[in-house]
Amino acid sequence: MAVWNPWRGCKKCSEGCLHCYIHKGDAKRGVDTGKILKTKDFNKPTERLKNGNYKMKSGLVYTCFSSDFLIEEADSWRDECWQMIKQRQDCTFLFLTKRIDRFMECIPSDWGDGYHNVVVCCTVENQSKADYKLKIFSQLPIKHKCITAQPLLEQVNIEPYLHNIELVVVGGESDYYARPLNYLWVLDIREQCIRKNVSFEFRQCGTHFIKDGKIYKLQTKDLCSQARKAGINFKAVKEL
Repeated sequence: MAVWNPWRGCKKCSEGCLHCYIHKGDAKRGVDTGKILKTKDFNKPTERLKNGNYKMKSGLVYTCFSSDFLIEEADSWRDECWQMIKQRQDCTFLFLTKRIDRFMECIPSDWGDGYHNVVVCCTVENQSKADYKLKIFSQLPIKHKCITAQPLLEQVNIEPYLHNIELVVVGGESDYYARPLNYLWVLDIREQCIRKNVSFEFRQCGTHFIKDGKIYKLQTKDLCSQARKAGINFKAVKEL
C-alpha cells in the first residue's frame, strides 16, 4: 500500500469535519490548514528510479488523505493527477470525498463510465448527509464505489443506496471531545449490508463508545484494535 498526497490543506464542509484529524495535526505543527498547497509528492506516481522503474510500487494507493481530492482549490491541478492515474494502470487509486456533488465537474474528458483503477469513497455521517450525498453517488459513473460512515454520528439508513456499492466502512470519532458512537448504530448498518450482500468493515470505535447502555472512554491507540476484536466484519459473496 502506498500513500499519495498531491496537495495538503482542507476546509471544513460538514458536521463530520468538527474534529478533523487534518486540522488537529496541522494545529499542533502551527500549519494553516486553510491554505491548500501542492506538496513535494505531487508527481510521486510517475517518478522513476535510475533503472527506469517507478519509485512508487504497484498496488493500492491511498490518495489525497491530507485533503479532499475534489476540493475546489485544486481544480487547476487535478487534470495532471488524472493523467498520472491513467498512466499507472498497475495501481488502484482510492480516495475519500465529502464533496461528491462536485464529482462530474472534476472528472477528465475520457472518464466515460469510470477508470477501472479508481475507487471512490463517499463519506456520510448522519441521515441528512446520507440522503443528499448517496442519492447523487448512486447516479455517478464510477466503476468501484464505497461508502465511509466515519465518524458516524447517529443511526443511519443507507440500505436504499447500497446497489453497486462494494464496501461500507463504519467508525467513530477520535478526539477528547468526540461525539459518542453507539454500537447499535454500527450493527444496524452491518445488517443493512448483509441484506444487500455488500461487504462491511467496522474500522474503529469512537473515543466515547456506547455498548450495552454503558459509555466507555477508549484511548486512540486502541480504537482500531477494539473494532477488530468485535469480529463483525462481513465479506460479500460474489455472484457467479
